Amino acid sequence: MVNVKFLVRNLLSDIERLSGIRIYGRVAAVQGMLIEAGGVQRQISVGDRCYVVARDGRRIPCEAVGFRAGRALLMPFVPIDGVGLGCRTEVQDSEPVIYPENGWLGRVINAFAHPVDGLGALPMGDAAYPIHNRPPPAHSRSRVAGKIDLGVRAVNAFLTCCRGQRMGIFAGSGVGKSSLMSMMARNTSADISVIGLIGERGREAREFIEDDLGSEGMKRAVVVVSTSDESPLMRRQAAYVTLTVAEYFRDQGLDVLCMMDSVTRFAMAQREISLSAGEPPASKGYTPTVFAELPRLLERAGPGVGRGSISGLFTVLVDADDHNEPIADAVRGILDGHIVLDRAIAERGRYPAINVLRSVSRTMPACNNQQENDLIIRARRLLSTYEDMAELIRLGAYRKGTDPAVDEAIHYYPMLEAFLSQRKTDANSLPECYAKLAEILGLPFNGDGMGRR
Repeated sequence: MVNVKFLVRNLLSDIERLSGIRIYGRVAAVQGMLIEAGGVQRQISVGDRCYVVARDGRRIPCEAVGFRAGRALLMPFVPIDGVGLGCRTEVQDSEPVIYPENGWLGRVINAFAHPVDGLGALPMGDAAYPIHNRPPPAHSRSRVAGKIDLGVRAVNAFLTCCRGQRMGIFAGSGVGKSSLMSMMARNTSADISVIGLIGERGREAREFIEDDLGSEGMKRAVVVVSTSDESPLMRRQAAYVTLTVAEYFRDQGLDVLCMMDSVTRFAMAQREISLSAGEPPASKGYTPTVFAELPRLLERAGPGVGRGSISGLFTVLVDADDHNEPIADAVRGILDGHIVLDRAIAERGRYPAINVLRSVSRTMPACNNQQENDLIIRARRLLSTYEDMAELIRLGAYRKGTDPAVDEAIHYYPMLEAFLSQRKTDANSLPECYAKLAEILGLPFNGDGMGRR
């Protein structure tokens, strides 16, 4: 009965949005994945939606991505088998929106906000949220303040995140980005988690949801999935829908943890779209539109107006482990910090493979109290001293007693490495992380681990 009620409500909502006027055109050319339509170019603009009716009657959703020689350039969301010259084009009379609702918690949806978990229809909210939404004005947003517990010792202690902060997770393939995300999603102190799996392998999507996230993590999460075999428009739109769902819960006054894996695949999808529309490439094949879209997407995360925030964790798949490649460089300049996963650390068996010396949280010093900052500075200095002399120590070329600072670093290094290592099933709160680190270093600590409020 509940599903029937949702279906009737959704149907009534769709009927209310229907317009009495329909505009039609015809397919004039098809080149690759691009459809050229005539007769509709004066009625639509870039970003608008329309349907192309294939010869077998299927209605293929498309998006206008440009114009050429008096025709609209349409890119389909699905395969275009059956589309030929003269096929009818129907213009959609409203901007792309979704209707989020609290009943979406625990559900898995696709780029159209349709359920893909086999659990029936989704309830529809009363307010329409545009997929291509804009972030709140900068001057009206709240300040980033208050720590958010992510349950991972290395992040909680050395890279503390605040509510409304945006962090990047930079790593090559197979270094543990998805595992780190699942640990944070299960153990976070945020009210809600919204997770976007963009361009994910089809096999790994279900494994992430069932094994890594688990039933406990899903209870307060919404997962948006677009697999790698789907069209670039679907992959790009899944990223937009992820932020839109997060914005809905933020507007309820909740603290949302928005995680996206990965921004790189979003950029690749935008590159495919732009190149198909005839835009010239700029840096390593990426078009200028890619670098314009990245801040429009990432700036949507952050503090809200008044109560509510979106804390963003965005993974970046660095090409050939080059952390200065164009997308990594652009994203690093937009976000409020970065977590670097190091392949060399993963190869020696320490997970999560976070290189704390190459990682930084820009908001951490202001959120910590003086005692917490002193503790972290002390630990980082010891790690840095050891890493500077690591080659000599491993070769046996360093003699004990040569440098007291190096001797001290050698003494503490194994204990700090053990602190940074953590199993996927383990969780440590912020106070526990600081207390454990203080115990290792032999320093007094009497704070609650929550820093300045």
